[in-house]
Formats: sequence, structure tokens, C-alpha cells
Amino acid sequence: MVKHSLSKDKIRILLLEGIHDNAVQEFHERGYTNVELLPQALDEDELIEKVQGVHMIGIRSATRLTDKVLAAANRLFCVGCFCIGTNQVRLDTARRAGVPVFNAPYSNTRSVAELVIGEIVMLLRGIPEKSHLAHTGRWLKSAANSYEMRGKTLGIVGYGHIGSQLSVMAEAMGMRVRYYDIEKKLAIGNAQSCTRLKDLLESSDVVTLHVPATPQTKNLIGEKELRAMRRGSYLINASRGNVVVIDALVKALEDKHLLGAAIDVFPTEPGSNAEEFVSPLRAFPNVILTPHVGGSTQEAQANIGLEVAEKLIKYSDNGSTFGAVNFVEVSLPVKAGGTRFLHIHANVPGVLRRLNEVISARNLNVSAQYLQTDPEVGYVVVDLDGNIDEIELIGELQALPGTIRTRYLY
Repeated sequence: MVKHSLSKDKIRILLLEGIHDNAVQEFHERGYTNVELLPQALDEDELIEKVQGVHMIGIRSATRLTDKVLAAANRLFCVGCFCIGTNQVRLDTARRAGVPVFNAPYSNTRSVAELVIGEIVMLLRGIPEKSHLAHTGRWLKSAANSYEMRGKTLGIVGYGHIGSQLSVMAEAMGMRVRYYDIEKKLAIGNAQSCTRLKDLLESSDVVTLHVPATPQTKNLIGEKELRAMRRGSYLINASRGNVVVIDALVKALEDKHLLGAAIDVFPTEPGSNAEEFVSPLRAFPNVILTPHVGGSTQEAQANIGLEVAEKLIKYSDNGSTFGAVNFVEVSLPVKAGGTRFLHIHANVPGVLRRLNEVISARNLNVSAQYLQTDPEVGYVVVDLDGNIDEIELIGELQALPGTIRTRYLY
């Protein structure tokens, strides 16, 4: 039986925001039974108190792992974002503290793509406004500004996992698809690439956004871009809240340059279901407003639970950082027998030499060594053979200048 440095039932795991039970079940099946599951996000002060002594934390999009929270997490060794986005975590701070952050970039792509398809149908048929009027007792039976998807042009900004899957689904329903991405992407089906964002905006009946939150995508769609869109077209944003300038969108809706929009993400979102959602877009019956639910289906959450839990377990069990978003990636085999430890250090000259000197002085044989570095942090995993006093060895390694974190794995 493999002996780990810290008994798995003593490794504390905190899961927030109602993460799917699949994740809890996966942890339990792999021996991690000390799991606390909370249904909501916590504010900074509550989280600072709660994370003390926690080894792994799992969050979704509402929880903020700030510098203060990470500083208070005195035993934290990895973070799981049970979603696509990771901008709710101070990734650089976590990396410098030797804490890899994992996410689920693939598990909810179908759910988001399906939502967008539904919104395209609803917008083109004018359903949001007709539904709103019916709820107030008014009957608007009219074909004015009501269109089929077939033959319309869909412009996809961001042709990654979601954008490309949406491309296939939209084309199957008879739409012409154009896409724009800052990286060269191979077209799927009959989709056509646009070399400029302006070309896509000018030629599309519906524009949908599927880009990450980066400095380059902040305010990507503002007054100039909205006015470049066809008069009478529609905008969908199921990516990140800071990609669209909301005030500019309001103006484009007020003067009917756009016939409607569907927005799932916002610059500022409520921290819980009990808080009021505030947005000037509430005034428009021709706008579909959804509370950041693009990936919120039971299927997606179940898949995400398994995907992220598996990554956290692999890192805890054998040091594999494959899939980390803020850390060098090392995919490690599981080794039968021997001893394995990890060492995270500042990427400065001499650290690896001193580490190997400690090992050599103890007459230990290195059966395998895996090293990756970035400009700031180095990560090495070492497999050793021989009789080892793990406590003394880890103590010596921890005392090496430049050490950020070291951990005996098995």
C-alpha cells in the first residue's frame, strides 16, 4: 500500500458554490473523506477565516481568491475552479506561493453552445418582447422583425472549444458561419474565417462572443464595434462580463441599431441569489438576460465535477500539474515503489544544484527527476530509491534558499 506524507483523510478539502456531488464522490472514492461542501460563495472576510488549515479549495465563478485570502490559506497546496474561467483567482499570487490552479476548459462547451442556439432562435423571432407583452396581457401576433435561422449569417468571435462547436450546430440548422480569432484556427465545415473583426461585424446578422477575459478582450465590443454591426442585427455575449461596454450597448438598443441582444455575463454580478441584479439592460424587453448560466446544466456540472476533482487528486497523489493554468505543466507517471517528493522554488541559479547535493549527501539514488521552469518559478519532482528519513529530508529541502514549498508525496 502506498504511504502518503499526509493521510488522505486528514487532507482538508473545501468546496464552495454548490459544486456537483460527483466531485465529492470522486474524492471519497479516492480516499479523500475530509470534504466540506457549502452551497454558496463567501465574502472575503468569511473566506479568510474559512481557508485557514484547508489544503484544497474548489470554487466556481462567484468566489474571489484575493491576495488576502491566499495569504490566509496557510496550508493550501492547490485550487480547483469548477468552471472555465479563472479570473476570479489571483493566478500570479497563487503561482508565487507554489499553488497550482486547475479548471475545466472543456466540460461545459455543449451547454453554452446549446444556450446560444436557443437564444438565436428567440432573438430572430422576437420572442423575448412577445413573451413580455403576453405576460402583461397584450397580444402581439405579427411577423414583423421575425426571421428564420436558415440563410442568416452567424459571426462567432473566438473560435475555441465553444465557438467551434457552436459553428457546427448553427451550420446544421442552415446558418452561414463566419468567425474571427486572434489565432489562426482551422475552419470546421463550411465556416469562413475573417481576418478582421470589423469584417465579421459588418457581415453578420447575429454576433456571438466566446473569448476569455484578458487585457486584449476587455471592452472588445464598444461604441465603434456596435455601430459597425449591421443595423437590425443581434448581439449575444456568453463569454465574460467585461467584453462588452454596457452603456454603448444600451445606446445601440435605444436607437434600434440593434434589434435585440442576449447577455449571460455582466461586469458586476450579484454575489448570491439573494442580492438584486442591477443593470440598465433590465429596461429592454427585447433583451434576454440570464444569470451567468451558460454552463449551468446538470450534465455540465457533473462533467466539471469529475474533471476538476481528477486534476486535484492527481496533483495531490503524484505531483502531476497537467492542466494547471498558472503553473508549469508536468505530466507524471505513477511509479511503483520508491519515494517521490516535489520541490517548488524561485527560479534562481543554484537551487537545483543544492537540492541534488542534499540528495547526494544522503547516498540516495535518483531514479527519475522531472523539472520545468517559468521565468519566476521552478518545479521539480524527484523519485528516489533507498532508505529515506522523509521528515529529515523534507526539513533540509525546506531550508534551502529559494524554496517556496516542498512536499513528500509517497
